Amino acid sequence: MIEIENLSMSYGDLRALDGLTLTIPKGELFAFLGPNGAGKTTAIKLLTGLMKPDEGGIRISGFDLNTQPIEAKRRLGYVPDVAQFYEKLTPSEFMEFIAELFEMDRDKAAAETDALFTQFALQEYAAKRVENLSHGTRQRLAIASALLHQPEVIIIDEPMVGLDPIHARIVKDELKARSRAGATVLMSTHLLNIAEEVADRIGILHRGRLVALGRLEELRTQRARDGMQLEELFLDFVR
Repeated sequence: MIEIENLSMSYGDLRALDGLTLTIPKGELFAFLGPNGAGKTTAIKLLTGLMKPDEGGIRISGFDLNTQPIEAKRRLGYVPDVAQFYEKLTPSEFMEFIAELFEMDRDKAAAETDALFTQFALQEYAAKRVENLSHGTRQRLAIASALLHQPEVIIIDEPMVGLDPIHARIVKDELKARSRAGATVLMSTHLLNIAEEVADRIGILHRGRLVALGRLEELRTQRARDGMQLEELFLDFVR
């Protein structure tokens, strides 16, 4: 579960996030949408502990991210919009590094790595240096590494970046499966069709504020637009 209360963040005179309050329960796949500059990236950096808010609080699986950061981050898997690696490592070595960070049992980590490499078609790249991998392969490795310790909360920024249709489908199916198994999944995306296809609920940020929240059918009801596509709803909310 992710619990956000009155979260605010400013950069000088710019109010990037303004009083965001939101709860995303276990077993939900939630999509953050918003135009450029809406506050999505700021929200994700705050939720992952990369920045501290000016005001407000965050709880990850019941742990306060400010006062209990280690406990909170142990339960968190994060995929940034631009994945960062130790470029000289191989994917296998990188997964071993991640497993050690989370103090995983070696045998369990090895078995989980094998399963994830099979699922995301990474076996043939396991012994190659990360610096030599394509953008799409790096993205699949980033997702696999975030899932390695079976996190209770998964935060993923632009999950389909660089993925071809086959691997995009694999990622969508896996995120849905993880949420059905009880994980909380928060994804930020510019691809409205992806949010429409996989999200249980959608939140639309605009100028740092949450201007819409609910299931797609609920958003349509708010605008009295039965059958309206998400793209049209999105534009209606941010005009």
